[in-house]
Amino acid sequence: MKIALMDSGLGLLPAAAAVRRLRPDADLVLSWDPDGMPWGPRTPEDITERALAVAAAAAEHDPDVLIVACNTASVHSLPALRARFEPDLPIIGTVPAIKPAAAGGGHVAIWATPATTGSAYQRGLIEQFAVGVDVTEVPCPGLADAVHHADEAAVDVAVAAAAALTPEDVTTVVLGCTNYELVAERIRAAVQKPGRPPLILHGTAGAVAAQALRRVGAAPAPDAAAEGTLTVLLSGRQEALPGTALTYEEGRFLQAVTPAR
Repeated sequence: MKIALMDSGLGLLPAAAAVRRLRPDADLVLSWDPDGMPWGPRTPEDITERALAVAAAAAEHDPDVLIVACNTASVHSLPALRARFEPDLPIIGTVPAIKPAAAGGGHVAIWATPATTGSAYQRGLIEQFAVGVDVTEVPCPGLADAVHHADEAAVDVAVAAAAALTPEDVTTVVLGCTNYELVAERIRAAVQKPGRPPLILHGTAGAVAAQALRRVGAAPAPDAAAEGTLTVLLSGRQEALPGTALTYEEGRFLQAVTPAR
């Protein structure tokens, strides 16, 4: 079994690590776009053009399924990706986890890129799944880029700016960009208020990994032999896992379990 994941940057690492934990025997193809990222500030047309190119690079390796591990690309480009590649290559999108967050009640904040924040797609999810729930959309300019480049100072600035826009009574934060899952605990520390119940964070890595397996009719097998390979594509070029990926636990885990070839 071969599972591909695509994103503009390192945001695919949490989902890739989740897949690897569920199926240590699966071959992984990681395709991202250092030449064109960040995608968040781009127009929807530009995002779709870049997403199709990154997906095409992954598709050349004949995966059984492709996870679009990018909220921005999923919001703007899923119809084009599915039109291009399905039914031969199933496409799994990633959308903000608004439904489970709203189900828990309380005030929900959705942290996302400027391209996702306020988009018709995100507003539709709010209207569909968060009726009667207080929801605050929080744009996080620069955070995805800072995470991708492992720029600690820039991450601190972007997280602090988004935290300042987050109401004090928020009980739940939806991580509406997959990059944010790499710094989830830093986001928690910035938003958590003394004396209030522990903040709940909702990401998407585990859910999309499980959905990818269901789509190809495979069951989780976490005890399978760790024989899966790892192929890394950077704007279509096959290279080693970059050093910035290894600054995160998920990247170190992937390299330790399946060294890039």
